[in-house]
Amino acid sequence: MASRVLLHLGDATSRCIFSNVQLPRVQLQSQGVLRQSRNFKRDRNIESTIKQPLEVQVQVGATGAGQKLWKATVFATAFTGASFLGATVWEYERIRSQTFKGLNRVPFQRHFRTATGWRQEAKAWWNGLSEGQRTFYFICYANVAVFLAWKIPQLRSTMMKYFTCSPATGITCLPMILSTFSHYNLWHLAANMYVLHSFSTPAVSYLGREHFVALYLSSGVASSLFSIAYKIMRNQSGPSLGASGAIMGILAFICTQYPDTRLNIILLPQFTFSAGAAIKSLMAMDTAGCVFGWRFFDHAAHLGGAFFGIFWQQWGIENIWRKRAPVLTQWHEFRHGTKSS
Repeated sequence: MASRVLLHLGDATSRCIFSNVQLPRVQLQSQGVLRQSRNFKRDRNIESTIKQPLEVQVQVGATGAGQKLWKATVFATAFTGASFLGATVWEYERIRSQTFKGLNRVPFQRHFRTATGWRQEAKAWWNGLSEGQRTFYFICYANVAVFLAWKIPQLRSTMMKYFTCSPATGITCLPMILSTFSHYNLWHLAANMYVLHSFSTPAVSYLGREHFVALYLSSGVASSLFSIAYKIMRNQSGPSLGASGAIMGILAFICTQYPDTRLNIILLPQFTFSAGAAIKSLMAMDTAGCVFGWRFFDHAAHLGGAFFGIFWQQWGIENIWRKRAPVLTQWHEFRHGTKSS
């Protein structure tokens, strides 16, 4: 599990890795992570940057807390709806584009120089990737770009403002999604991307690229909503960041879809357990973390992402995604009307 951690000045590390996952319907020869830190180790270079914002943060009053929570809830709901609507349109446009390319094959490549050298090798490598791997690399590159932005001193105040999630800041909505692409520590980034790489291929194989991206983004926003709600309830204001909320949504979806899949720990391959038992254990641990107020990780964010992943697998696909035909029809008529006019 990739851990969403509260951003603070203390150390917090905890990792437990599993691998060799065999799915009954989708072959997965990869490695996953059972517990891995969405942690934020102390770094002297950033201590002066984050210390001042933490010192000036105050507890949110009852009125302000209610408004902030309501605003976060409305944004999460609207963003989730927009994500799946966008995925529906994106899927339609991709299929339409592929169809027209198949019907009107024109050798445009003859008008351009053929790629040679490293470009040809890069193109061959990219074409050899699965759809899940390509989707993973797009998300990974976005996370790496944000990680590098943290290393620019002139941008740190902006990064703290927009790329960390906290109920004590003046901006509520945008950080709820931007914080899910934000990592300051290299090991934190590597751990989260390792988990995403492990589960992205089977998830994309089952869902499709557009559907996967919508689930990933929606799980991330749901995790931020749970984090904000929990912090308000506990009168906490520490900011948090990382992709684990979104990843937990994907992990929970796959473990619920394929509960009998056997997982094992990388360092202890002889010990195996089912995916269903794994996600239940992870959620039990995060529930205990919320109840007892553990502050090593952002346990509420973990639960938010996991709950959304399970909700989507149990109810969302059947009652929302598979009933998107009216949206496709309206979009088709809209495009046709635009073209005719």
